[in-house]
Amino acid sequence: MTVSGTSNTHRLLQPDEVPPVLERNADGASALFFTCDHYGRLLPRALGDLGLPESELERHIAWDIGIAGVAEAVSRALDAHLIAQRYSRLVIDCNRPPKAPNAIPMISERTTIPGNEGLTHEDAELRRRAIFDPYHDRLTEVLDARKAAGRPTILVSLHSFTPVYAGIARPWHIGTLYQHDRVLPPLLLRALRAEPDLVVGDNQPYAVGDGTDYTIPVHGEARGLINSGIEIRQNEIAEPEGQQRWAERLVRILGEIEVELRSKGLA
Repeated sequence: MTVSGTSNTHRLLQPDEVPPVLERNADGASALFFTCDHYGRLLPRALGDLGLPESELERHIAWDIGIAGVAEAVSRALDAHLIAQRYSRLVIDCNRPPKAPNAIPMISERTTIPGNEGLTHEDAELRRRAIFDPYHDRLTEVLDARKAAGRPTILVSLHSFTPVYAGIARPWHIGTLYQHDRVLPPLLLRALRAEPDLVVGDNQPYAVGDGTDYTIPVHGEARGLINSGIEIRQNEIAEPEGQQRWAERLVRILGEIEVELRSKGLA
């Protein structure tokens, strides 16, 4: 395990490192627009392994297990634009306001993150400028362009959650996450609850809030977009077969919802 510092450098990612923003199907014709804040678990070379063994970096504390495969398959099948973020939330969480206490966590699910201890303001700013800003700047750029072109946008933020938290099993297979939107979440809940094999959470296992979330409040609600988050339980999508099953289900459900919204002049 290694911990590296960045206080004396002026950039976190070197030119030969993987860029933080991943895009798929940028010319997709769908009104659906997908984000994936916790798609990847890369670490900048300058940060080493944050003082953690590989076993910790494979856990949920580092990324949303399984959601990358689901997001890519859904984007492809629905002809929808996907913008995702490749670096671990342990470096900086791209679905937290940068000034939130847990934006760069020192402890995550009882695991201490040695590489996040004693960070200076400059260290935190380097992480924000290298990873957080490019991701959200790209979302802003694309959503501005869609608006300027008169294109409707239905924003869906894709995530996954652990089957057990703090020793308590979570019964939901999937949940919708929202705050102010009253268009998409009810449609999602209705469609998901019509599936006989699912336990569906209504703002479970999480709810969206301005202090705890960033993508939906800033890119969805502040723009007045129809929006919702989707959380899938990780044991459902840990393997490629499960990812494909869930992608097919979401393609069917979201495709039908898009048709319904278009028929009402909302998409």
